Formats: sequence, structure tokens, C-alpha cells
Amino acid sequence: MNDMREQKYKIYINGKPVFLTTSEGMRELGIQPSKTTHVAYYMGKKKVIKQYLDLLNKNKDIQAVVLFFDDLAALWKDFTECFTLLEAAGGYVLNDRRELLVFYRRGSWDMPKGKIDPGETPEQAAVREVQEETGLVHLKLGDFLAHTYHTYELKEKRILKKTWWYYMDTPDLQLVPQTEEDIEEIRWVEPRSWLAGGLEVYPNIREVIEAALEVE
Repeated sequence: MNDMREQKYKIYINGKPVFLTTSEGMRELGIQPSKTTHVAYYMGKKKVIKQYLDLLNKNKDIQAVVLFFDDLAALWKDFTECFTLLEAAGGYVLNDRRELLVFYRRGSWDMPKGKIDPGETPEQAAVREVQEETGLVHLKLGDFLAHTYHTYELKEKRILKKTWWYYMDTPDLQLVPQTEEDIEEIRWVEPRSWLAGGLEVYPNIREVIEAALEVE
């Protein structure tokens, strides 16, 4: 997921995926152009990226955008320069029954995460944010799981949010949602059946859970 070795990045804009990849990565994706899917070779002009960003904001029918260029590092650099980068960290938290911690806020299901403060490592921020948002006390930090990327606008600025996700374990079961973060409901779930239940889940959150389940 969003790994240079896999030759692609995946960024969600208004819930729609934008893939940045190479020619080889594009063939592996197997995505074909259509009226709702735009596929284009990147010609090295950042204004083209901004045009696609505007398109995704204005045209709700667009389902995906693929930009490919064999110098993926250069494409990624140009893409990120269209945004203010904000880094966050969060946890894929399991209890002793191997249930996953999820919560509902702002119209969708989510997992605990938050902004990395100055001087913090992603690991430190991930543990702190999970504790603050869920009330859990005893947390064991595990391995890095994945990065996710999504964008939003704040005070007319385009923000690209990069989130570091980590496995975590806890013996605690009692949860105390941080209501000032708009958390309406918090629960432990069996991840496979819950994910298959048709609930509204942020697409990047769904992908983190799917990535974790793949390696179990």
C-alpha cells in the first residue's frame, strides 16, 4: 500500500482514489480509461495535477484518476508540492479476543489517529492519539502496518494528510470515547464480519483493515 517497491501511491480525494504510478504499475493496476476513470501520462507539468484536483472537486461522477510516469519520485514530488503536507499516526488496535477497535464519527466508521506533534515520532503520536481518543491505558505498540493518504481543504488550502498506521495490542476492554473529537460511538468488532457488513467506512480505513487481514 503506497509503497515505492509496488510502484504506486494511492491518495483519496473526496473519497475517490488517485493513483500515481509507473508504466509497469499502471499495467498491474489494470484500470482502463472510461467516462468516469481518467488515465493519463504525466508530462511533467504541475498545472495538469491541479487541473485533475479541480476536476475531482467539481465533477462528482469521476470515480478514479490514474497518472503514470516512469520517474515516480518526480511525479510524487510534483504532486505533494500542490499541497501542504500534514502527518498523522494511528493504531490498528486489537484486544485479547482479537477484536478490533473502531468508532463512528462525522458520518462514517473510523479508527483512532491524529496529528503528529512537533518533536514526536510517529510511534509516539500513534500511542498518544489512541489513548486520548479511546481511554485505553495499557497499549503495546507493534509493527508498522501501512501508510494512507487523503486530502481535504482547510481555510482555502489544500492539505495532504499522510497517516502512519501501527499494530497495537491491549488487555483493556473498557472504552471511553473522546467526545470533543466528535466520536459518537466506539466498540470492539470482529474485523472480517464487521467489514463485510456494508457499513459506511472511510475507504482508507477499509484498506488498512484489509491489509492487516491479508497477513493474518
